[in-house]
Amino acid sequence: MESEFKSMDVRNAIEAESAWEDRTKATTVYELLSNTASRFPDRPAFSYQITSGPKDKAETLSWRQFHTQVTQAANLFRALGIGETDTIAYIMPNAHETAVTFVAGMVAGIVNPINPMLEPEQIAAILRETNAKVVVTLRSFPKADVAQKVAEAVRHAPAVKTVLEVDLLRYLTPPKSWIVPLIRPKNADARAHHADMLDFSKAVAAQPTTLTFEDAKTDRVAAYFHTGGTTGMPKVAQHTYSGMIYNGWLGGRLLFDEHDVIMCPLPMFHVFACHVIMMAMLSSGAQGIFPTPAGYRGEGVFDNFWKLCERWGVTFVISVPTAISALMQRKVDADISKVKTVFSGSSPLPVELYKRFEAAAGVEIIEGYGLTEATCLVSINPIGGTKKIGSVGIPFPHCDVKILRQTPEGPVECGVDEVGEICIDNPGVFAGSTYTEADKNHDLFHHDVYLRTGDLGRIDADGYIWITGRAKDLIIRGGHNIDPAEIEEALAGHEAVAMAGAIGQPDAHSGELPCAYVELVAGADVTPEALMDYAQIHVHERAAFPKHIEILDELPKTAVGKVFKPDLRKRAITRVYNAALADAGTAARVVSVVDDKKRGLVARIDPAARADEDVVMSTLGAFTSPWEWAD
Repeated sequence: MESEFKSMDVRNAIEAESAWEDRTKATTVYELLSNTASRFPDRPAFSYQITSGPKDKAETLSWRQFHTQVTQAANLFRALGIGETDTIAYIMPNAHETAVTFVAGMVAGIVNPINPMLEPEQIAAILRETNAKVVVTLRSFPKADVAQKVAEAVRHAPAVKTVLEVDLLRYLTPPKSWIVPLIRPKNADARAHHADMLDFSKAVAAQPTTLTFEDAKTDRVAAYFHTGGTTGMPKVAQHTYSGMIYNGWLGGRLLFDEHDVIMCPLPMFHVFACHVIMMAMLSSGAQGIFPTPAGYRGEGVFDNFWKLCERWGVTFVISVPTAISALMQRKVDADISKVKTVFSGSSPLPVELYKRFEAAAGVEIIEGYGLTEATCLVSINPIGGTKKIGSVGIPFPHCDVKILRQTPEGPVECGVDEVGEICIDNPGVFAGSTYTEADKNHDLFHHDVYLRTGDLGRIDADGYIWITGRAKDLIIRGGHNIDPAEIEEALAGHEAVAMAGAIGQPDAHSGELPCAYVELVAGADVTPEALMDYAQIHVHERAAFPKHIEILDELPKTAVGKVFKPDLRKRAITRVYNAALADAGTAARVVSVVDDKKRGLVARIDPAARADEDVVMSTLGAFTSPWEWAD
């Protein structure tokens, strides 16, 4: 599809066609899917291969087949006692069964995708928060501990009545299909709980192929998505049919049509894959390619990536900065002439990486912005139009973005290029009820309408949005949200630690990596290495393990005694940038880090090293935090 979304004028013209409420659109997800399946019954919908080879076995479902399987799965969930307000959770790697469960769960009740990399206590906490009755998960499989973790979680989630097991064995070919049954982990641990166990595929196949219940044409909560996952209890956001259909409409109107082939190696528990891509597929009839259970993390995916694009005739690649960085380490070894666009999201894309990728692959990268709490999509750089590298583009139609700052008299809208909090009103915002826990919705909205994102930013004179920081202080590692409190609370448990402050230090691959600074109890003696060992034990998620711990005589603090994290970020930027410059063989060094109102924290480089400008630009361009020459 040749996108029409090329400028702010086009965006405004699309929005002026009709109010969102007056547009002709589906009311429910099942209606949306049925419309597409009737228009394109024999066109490919979902394609999946369990291994990454460009000639490996793959399975493709047409829209007719996908519609049938969704119908049967929804009937199964209803037969298991699921109503419109009941929850079906899935803890699954990518597979066709995962996609079917995502859509069928919304048709029958409320679907709750859960990150299978979370620890059992976190999974259990989400299951309890959403009161899940049915869980879809993986049958014991080599090199996977999902079944065992879910069994432990279900033991602590009394509302779960049924566990449906998906066996990935059917995707394999000999000799692997012969070997797996011999080395498959025993199921004893994976079955040691109170819930009934059923085979997902057999149970679905036994159901009628027409819907056995009324698809009530009313808006309702259809999905729960958890945010973060490094604290004991992630927050759970509620998503309505109307919000998800809005995401689908955006994809079908502005990005894709039935001839597009979308490469999406992102996990199906995340809003990027589910809302931005799968809902857009359901709306447009585009084909989605999902290679390996682990997506980009799957064995051989990066090495075979361009050949996979050639195999499937991919036109649109969905990615994140960490994946783009990894792809830059592989040469383009296939015919990718059909690839028109790469959509990058989840975290900021370094300018230097942006330039290198477009030069090497000859493919346009567009950056976008969204968040779980807004049912995802907010803005994107115009496709084929003016891109401002470093910005997250212009708001989508029917999305009202304001930059607001709090004053004693209430919230005030900021002027052009004035930094404040990014606040959003669009059809995806569930005003007043964003989170399942009512207490978490307090102070979440300005004027009872505009969702406070917690992100700091500005809007320039052309209407482009720029993110300059995060008011809510999350560490974003490759698009994964890490709550610094998880690290701080763990380190504070050490007898020698008086106070800890965790932040994200710049990283050329992941955008940020967690690091921590500590202040010791008077008279205490401990090494950073000992604290690192302690953190490995007491920080519950691997992604949150600090990559650097530094002991300071005293942590910088605010007037009320809180750790002043901007100073810690300046220290981290200085340390990381100087190490990178030294490795690059230049004498250039950071002389200071200043807080710029428009750009956030900016590293200032010793001007005596201007002779090495090309080296400095190449080295520091790999990071997202900006830099400049000192005066």
